Parts: sequence; C-alpha cells; structure tokens
Amino acid sequence: MVSLPDELLRAVDVEAVRRGTTRSGLLRELAEEALRRRSIRRAGRMAEICDMGGPVVGRGGRAAELVKATRPER
Repeated sequence: MVSLPDELLRAVDVEAVRRGTTRSGLLRELAEEALRRRSIRRAGRMAEICDMGGPVVGRGGRAAELVKATRPER
C-alpha cells in the first residue's frame, strides 16, 4: 500500500491512461526509471572519484579521504 495525495493520484491516473497502462504499471515504470537513473549517476560519480585519485583497490586506501573530499556541500 502506498499513500498519495489526491491531486498526485489523479495526475498518475491521467498519465497511466495516456500511456495505455494501469496505475500500478505506471508507478512500477516510474520507480524503475528513477532507480536506473540513480544507479547511472552513482556509477558516473564513482568513475569521477576514481579519475581524481586513481583506482581504490582493496580495503582502506584513500577511499574515505576521496569520498570526504568530493562530498557535495549541504
């Protein structure tokens, strides 16, 4: 079970009809797409970090240092 505000649920239903799918099907597609994009962004960020300080092999190394140095400001 998932709770959504009525307005958002109406928008989901409209989009589901537009795409010719069900509410559940649309929500599944959107969740998969969001998680796929997140995975791609993370892989890209890991590649950037590796490029900055060389590959981190095994445990230890400079992994923690690189993560802290490249952490986005809040």
